Amino acid sequence: MLRTNPGFRLLWCARTCSFLGDALSLVALLLFVASGTGRALSVALLLLAAELAPALLGPLAGVVSDRFDLRKVMVGCELAQGAVMLVVALWLPPLAVLLPLVAVRALAGQVFQPASRAMVPALVDDRDLERANSLVGLGTNAGETLGPLVAAGLLPLLGIRGVLLLDVATFLVSAVLLAFLPAAPRERLPDANPFRAARAGLGHVRASPLLRAVVLGFVLVVLFNGIDDVALVFLVKDDLHGGDAVVAVVLSAVGIGLFVGYAVVARVSAGAALLAFGFAVSSLGNLLTGFAWAAGAVFAAQAARGAGLAGMDVAANTLIQRTVPADRLGRVFGTFHGGISAAAALSYIGGGLLLDATSPRVAFVVAGAGGLAVTAATWAALRRARRRDGTRPGRPGDAEHERPRGA
Repeated sequence: MLRTNPGFRLLWCARTCSFLGDALSLVALLLFVASGTGRALSVALLLLAAELAPALLGPLAGVVSDRFDLRKVMVGCELAQGAVMLVVALWLPPLAVLLPLVAVRALAGQVFQPASRAMVPALVDDRDLERANSLVGLGTNAGETLGPLVAAGLLPLLGIRGVLLLDVATFLVSAVLLAFLPAAPRERLPDANPFRAARAGLGHVRASPLLRAVVLGFVLVVLFNGIDDVALVFLVKDDLHGGDAVVAVVLSAVGIGLFVGYAVVARVSAGAALLAFGFAVSSLGNLLTGFAWAAGAVFAAQAARGAGLAGMDVAANTLIQRTVPADRLGRVFGTFHGGISAAAALSYIGGGLLLDATSPRVAFVVAGAGGLAVTAATWAALRRARRRDGTRPGRPGDAEHERPRGA
């Protein structure tokens, strides 16, 4: 597909480049805040600014994608993020100024997300959505995985400011690539009021049993399992007595699992069964991590978790793309990604409190057991949706409203 579809190739290259820059700048900002304040709370606030602020405006962010040309929206978002990071790189501001700037940049990224997801079905045939979403996942995961490694090599040479300026360059490259995409104009929305338009997008999710199950299930699984990276560090260091090198290797397991998972998922049908399977495997990976007796067992469990994450990611995005009409796709994706960001932020807070009150093993068991309970409830909801519609959810043409072809 990357060889034969020039439009999708441009989108894939732009997203991969942009995500690599995001990973570079995240490492640089975390080190800048940690060294400048010496407080873990400051680092937590930085992460919350990047997650919670855009989550609150997720449905509104999707309105932009449904109202304006997708190509222009994506180019504008990349340029806006690049401008914010340029200010941060040149100024290196104090925390009180940095947090609002990070929130503004995250908000632009939140607008970009539904636009890029809505662009995929405009560039590829319906039968190729699984492969397209898997390739997007592979590219973004590659950027996020390689980013910290590249940052580790470049920070001694370029410093914090230099790495942040490199992130600015990736946004510019991404914007240039996206500018060559075909235009994807939107039809005028029936309601010009953005708040009422956002509410209509939320109403579309509420009115569809399939969409409710997909969105709510995904959000709740993230809510339970979002603390895993933090808990993993304490588990390896405190319970298994591993050093920093062991922590780094174990943290790479999810990324390896994601690569394998995306490669496998590209060859299967992305229906409701794959979504539930991804929920179950990712949650089971955390549950088994809580009982792991050695770093090797933790690595295996987390690699399996990564494969499950790939399955749930491709299945959820494909189900939404096949179910939602083109004129509401941005708002549904805005709601979806906003809910995920909110769940991740709440998971940081709740999971941190649980870690302080108990232990890493207890946190993993609670996360995994909660995720499995959500999986069972989601599968039951998907089966009810199938019985109600008399169809198999997630297959082309089976949805309540089959998405019109084209953008």
